[in-house]
Amino acid sequence: MVRELNYTTISYVIDSWEEVRRMKNFEETVGTILFQTLFKKSPQAKVLFGFPIDIDTDSHELLTSKRFLMHAAYLVQMLDTALNMVGPDIELLTEIMLELGAKHVRYGVKADMFPVMGEAIIIALRSSLKDGFTEPVEEAWKETFDALSTDMIKGMAGAR
Repeated sequence: MVRELNYTTISYVIDSWEEVRRMKNFEETVGTILFQTLFKKSPQAKVLFGFPIDIDTDSHELLTSKRFLMHAAYLVQMLDTALNMVGPDIELLTEIMLELGAKHVRYGVKADMFPVMGEAIIIALRSSLKDGFTEPVEEAWKETFDALSTDMIKGMAGAR
């Protein structure tokens, strides 16, 4: 659960996220890497976001698609919103993640898709932060994503 994250973990995540936020066009840049990785590792995810399953993840058609860029930026904005709630609004964040999980059932998201999304987030962060993405930072992100996704998966189970 998100409530169980410790101060050190939260600090690593927030500090590294602030570095990401300082990057030019961070939402689109990080989101593009994230979605390319997600689509490569889980081709069925393409369909959930309205793309043909056989579209090339490196194609100009996909990478310049308004739909793709919108989804990429939106997911990063949602992550940003969640991270802004870690700490002061942690109880509310847990409730929101449970509700978000229930909502994702309608989109066709399955619990087994979360580890792939977590891996895509790690790859996008590593690519963006480079040497700043140290082992302790990576572990903090994994722990945080695990907590967020655990709450979402609980919300999905409750919605069925």
